Amino acid sequence: MSQNTPTVSRRQLLQFAGLGAAGLMLAGCIPSGGQAGTAPAGGSGLTAGDFTAKDFSFASWSLTEEAAAPAIRALLDGYTSKNDVAVAEVSFPYNEYFTQLMLQVRGGQFSGAAHVDVAWLASLAALGKLEDVSALTKDRDYTAASLEAAQYDGTQYGFPWTIGAIGLVTNSELIAKAGIDEFPTTIDEYETALKQLKGLGGGLIPYAASTKAAQLKDILIWMQTFGSELVKDGEVTIGDDASVQAVTWYKSLYDQGLIAADVDRFDARSLFAQGRAAIYDDAPVGRNAVMGESPDPKLGEKLVAESRPVLKKGDTPRALVWGGAIVVVNGDDADATRTAADFGQWATSDLDAVLADYEVRGLPPVTSKAQASDVVAADAFGARFAEKITATASSNPFWAYPQYAQIETEIADRVQAVLVGQQSAEEAMAQAGEAAQKLIG
Repeated sequence: MSQNTPTVSRRQLLQFAGLGAAGLMLAGCIPSGGQAGTAPAGGSGLTAGDFTAKDFSFASWSLTEEAAAPAIRALLDGYTSKNDVAVAEVSFPYNEYFTQLMLQVRGGQFSGAAHVDVAWLASLAALGKLEDVSALTKDRDYTAASLEAAQYDGTQYGFPWTIGAIGLVTNSELIAKAGIDEFPTTIDEYETALKQLKGLGGGLIPYAASTKAAQLKDILIWMQTFGSELVKDGEVTIGDDASVQAVTWYKSLYDQGLIAADVDRFDARSLFAQGRAAIYDDAPVGRNAVMGESPDPKLGEKLVAESRPVLKKGDTPRALVWGGAIVVVNGDDADATRTAADFGQWATSDLDAVLADYEVRGLPPVTSKAQASDVVAADAFGARFAEKITATASSNPFWAYPQYAQIETEIADRVQAVLVGQQSAEEAMAQAGEAAQKLIG
């Protein structure tokens, strides 16, 4: 874990994951700034005073997703009908969204509210166009740790929207058919189980792991599983024995047909929904996506979240913290900017709005009342996901750097070169580590 990614208290982490009632411990980390210095806020900080509601723009990758778009539009409709304003939708597919949003914000082509991954806050804040919304997050029942997840260098640049993790989601029916009585706990056992799943035939992909460059950042959690710290005391460790071993193992899965070529998160969801894959990586939101696409009406009953296997027994399973926030990009019209902020506050903290969204998308809410609600407590899949995955999640240490996206691209390109046989794992990881180090300085 990077020294630039502070550990929050166990109490905060329980609140952060909504696990207090279940007594689960989330031993994770949350990004809160890094090496690039403090960028100026887009304004002096929005206040909680009166304003005139104006039309504004809202950007979200979820507007491009069949499963999520209806929930987002229902949220927008709820706000616009109540406030008599119009919202201009801006959307790009997830794999393009960050780049396009950065370009539009930098060029002054976008202002308003924007749905962002918490990993992007450092990069967006560095542009100097995000509003400080700290005055609007006070007394709104947000958990302390969720607020921290939407900060950069101590400034509240976002309204936390949902905080959770990414981990392994399995089809329990296929697991049982392969004769796997207990989900494997070690890497060696996991590979054996994948071979058993392949033995079912029918072109089944045992593990729909990410192999497209756009999503190959998923390899980082496997590097950590093998023991790589990724970053230590400001020095990139990729190229160490653990990262090389992880990529070598990943390549062996690829060569054995235990994972498939050209798969990203959305391909994996589709393969899983069609019963063509037994395991894949996702956040809780993937549940509704795969259920909506699947011809199997009982798929929801077969979804089981499982801990990622470890290198040796006794190790702590690794998982990646994942979360979304709503940021406010300043514009020429102060009332429109303030309306965008009011929407962000309402969408993320109004109890009725939050629970309605949860029932459709299943993403962990960030207010204490929502987390304690009957709707959340009755969700068996969500509770197991929290226990098996979120409980040991940590953040990506590269998030602390504004150049994080370029860092992940450099790493992903080198890993892909290994998968297709263009480079050895040793050579590729050495190059990836050197490139990443140059980017963080």
